[in-house]
Amino acid sequence: MRKLSMLATTCLVSLAMAAPALADDRVYADFPVTVKGYTGSKTTSVSYTGQIARQALHDSLKKLAGSGDGSSPEDLKTRMLAYFSKSDAGRGILAPTSKGDFVIAQTTIDEISKKKNLAGKTTKATITGMPNNMTGPELVEFWISKASEARGGVDLANGYDYAQLISKFIMGATFYNQAVDGYLDEYLGADKKPNDKPYSDGAPYTGKEHAWDEAFGYFGAPAHTMRLTAKQVYDISKRKGAEALAAADFNKDGKVDLKTEMTFGPAYYAAGFDASVYDKGNATSYLHTITGAFLDGRQLLTDANGEKLTDAQRASLREYAAVISENWERVLAEAVFKYAGSVYKDMVKLQTIMEANGDTTKVYGNYVKHWGELKGFSLALQTGKDNLGETATRLNRLIGYGPLLTNSSQVVDIDSKGNYVRDQGPAWGEYMLHMGKVQKLMIDEFDVKARNNDVTGSLADLANTLGGSASAEND
Repeated sequence: MRKLSMLATTCLVSLAMAAPALADDRVYADFPVTVKGYTGSKTTSVSYTGQIARQALHDSLKKLAGSGDGSSPEDLKTRMLAYFSKSDAGRGILAPTSKGDFVIAQTTIDEISKKKNLAGKTTKATITGMPNNMTGPELVEFWISKASEARGGVDLANGYDYAQLISKFIMGATFYNQAVDGYLDEYLGADKKPNDKPYSDGAPYTGKEHAWDEAFGYFGAPAHTMRLTAKQVYDISKRKGAEALAAADFNKDGKVDLKTEMTFGPAYYAAGFDASVYDKGNATSYLHTITGAFLDGRQLLTDANGEKLTDAQRASLREYAAVISENWERVLAEAVFKYAGSVYKDMVKLQTIMEANGDTTKVYGNYVKHWGELKGFSLALQTGKDNLGETATRLNRLIGYGPLLTNSSQVVDIDSKGNYVRDQGPAWGEYMLHMGKVQKLMIDEFDVKARNNDVTGSLADLANTLGGSASAEND
């Protein structure tokens, strides 16, 4: 298992994973202005609307990526790029939108924050888990181009669900990367956005306060998460009628304010893996542990009262940041674990249907979707502040560049014109074994606890069935 950076963090994270965190009445709001000499009209220093705008851009882009019918690819590509790499005014919120009793206050991105995009905040590092050494933005734009040509954003011939690939990758390459590799890491240095100066001229928040807020915005939790159960936070994202509205609507105005009351991707998955959603005995508390650490850190900054942080304060802040980062990483690892299990189970079903010469259409569609979620999250997991090294290499080799297709081929490269190159893949049972090995890797390296769709108990029997044919390279 990867070692945590400090003993205090180890204890905090271990406690967080051993039993549910106790929720409380704290709300991520109304922290006072501490900037010395501030003369503006703001009464609170909290601000993370730019990050929430990007959450809405992500949700809208995902919806667009799955909307094509193949008739106007260039038009659809232009529309998708408007939500990824452009920052023009007038973009409507395509998701999340009002649903029955669940009424959302905003209908345009500009109502949240103006001139925002996703590409500018997506990691520029090389993504080694796909061919051609593309950077984060280059990979998303490649997938956008492919999605624009595919009916429903799905390429069944090669096994790609682009809405899932784009969405899950952005949750890591943009939201997770910006938070843990930027705001909760280098921005905590003494000389980076100091706490005794405003973040920018005339701002009502200090450099450190705003950096911390921005990280919270990328997590995507309602400001009043600590007053809710994980199940309630999960259902808010699903927009499940009057009950979800009542849980989300903190100010009781009858609408859900996306800026403070909505659940977005990272927080949705954190809530989803906690026991209150899945009713599992091995309880996790990712959601409240992460949100609580954000609140603890923000209170520390408020208590500093606009002065430079002392060494002791900075050390405490880094401990809170480590709790957030380690638990967020585990949420991504849990997602990799879950979808590796989904892929395995789909392959069991497909094998049964193929042996009976039945219709694989529905199950194959699920297989492609689940593989896209697995691949997107596996790439997302590799975009944090730590180089995963051998773990990343093993993960990428086990999953591959594409799923094993029913004709036993698999995408192995992308040529200079952007076309997929397929070759003979591993045996069907061997690729199933890879999925179990992915789950084992998540247990060994990240100590995942929720373990949804656990298939590791089937590994020994499957390996015995395969005998010596299992690839030693991927052990």
